[in-house]
Amino acid sequence: MARDLSSKQRSDDPRHQGPKDVSGQAPISHPGTEKEMTPQSDHGETSYRGYNRLQNKVALITGADSGIGRAVAIAYAREGADVVISYLSEHGDAHETVEWVQRAGRRALPIPGDIQEERHCLSLIERTYREFGRLDILVNNAAFQMEHEGLHEVTSEEFERTFRTNVFAMFWLSKAALSKMQSGSVILNTSSIQAYNPDLLPETCST
Repeated sequence: MARDLSSKQRSDDPRHQGPKDVSGQAPISHPGTEKEMTPQSDHGETSYRGYNRLQNKVALITGADSGIGRAVAIAYAREGADVVISYLSEHGDAHETVEWVQRAGRRALPIPGDIQEERHCLSLIERTYREFGRLDILVNNAAFQMEHEGLHEVTSEEFERTFRTNVFAMFWLSKAALSKMQSGSVILNTSSIQAYNPDLLPETCST
């Protein structure tokens, strides 16, 4: 039996606890760009200092045009790594990431495309190896997630896109990368905070 558990009936509703967003950020259409962010993101452009801990390594980072991906790209470049910047279609953001990597004295290779497609995932690995002759680090960072008021708003197309981007792509890229990696190489997978601290819970539960 389903019971209505509205916020008025539940004083412990987790959606109304914890820190509140006070940025005043207006909704941004997918995939969004850095210039639309309020306030602007801090990717470590002026704060991160490298110590050559990744000297002459090659890293492939998905979603490296902005956000966490750009921060990782900047950090890796300042640690001495060349960086392959995988992104969907945000060419302006990707160009800025390229500039930051080059300022660190490292080579940047931007590659646009949709990691929902297995063929593109395989081409990312092949092109990285063809251009640099090695692949030392794979960072599966790109992801797709939309916010809804309830499960009924999630379409089958969106559900599939989420899994193809967040799960299938990680599998395809990791599987292909293993054949190019040497001993000591690493694959890093990121996860959303929504996995353990979700913003939204259904209004009803089963009892």
